[in-house]
Amino acid sequence: MSSTFHPPTQATPPPPAAPSGTPRPPLWRRPWVGPLMFVALAFMALTVPRYLTFNPANTNVPAPDGFGAHFWLLTGHVVFGSIAMTTCCFQIWPAFRNRFPKAHRVMGRLYVFAGVLPAGVLGIIVGAVSPFGPVVRVANVTLGVVWLIVTVVGIRMAIQRRHGEHRRWMIRSFALTFAIVATRIWSIVFAVAFFADQLTEEAGPLDPTVQTFTGMGVWVAMIVNILAAEWWLDRPTASQRRARKARRARRHQSQDQGMA
Repeated sequence: MSSTFHPPTQATPPPPAAPSGTPRPPLWRRPWVGPLMFVALAFMALTVPRYLTFNPANTNVPAPDGFGAHFWLLTGHVVFGSIAMTTCCFQIWPAFRNRFPKAHRVMGRLYVFAGVLPAGVLGIIVGAVSPFGPVVRVANVTLGVVWLIVTVVGIRMAIQRRHGEHRRWMIRSFALTFAIVATRIWSIVFAVAFFADQLTEEAGPLDPTVQTFTGMGVWVAMIVNILAAEWWLDRPTASQRRARKARRARRHQSQDQGMA
């Protein structure tokens, strides 16, 4: 009687466990999220309440003669712009975007349709009749038009599922959303740096000095924010920086070997 010998089978080691996910970057690598939200809240706390009283006497932007709807259009611009600014902070927060994708999409629609689009249209109307002079009027209309264009292009990229291009155009839109905050900051900087000795307590929007540093503030804020967005979009990623560093190290190593 013959029997067949079967060698014992060796147990196959289990496959390595799949990674649980990309680790979140430390907080210090996202240092702009908290300050950005603080700036947005502080700006809205100082700006919005006076318009929610629905009293034209509380605005710092006097209406032009014969334009009775100016205050109400300006109030709408402020309210819709506040929606854009609030939702913008969550849209560019990576942790929120990755953890709550559905909320990200909902807030994206609010940002566009309840924020940028109505605020941009109303901003063009009230900006075209700004009492701060022709330079500010041109700047306000230009800012409103560019803000609408880049946002609409970003929407189109999302509809076409070109998500990379959608992200780039929306970052440009977000930069222009915060141009209004930057305008206030730059105007104060120019007023203190160049016109401090020319200002009086009675100076208002019709004062040539006020019109000058306000116009400078609007234009510089818009241009600097756009340039900052382009720098952010074109900066090398962490993997690209590591690859560049590795290539540089290999080049130095080959040079050292050639000299040896």
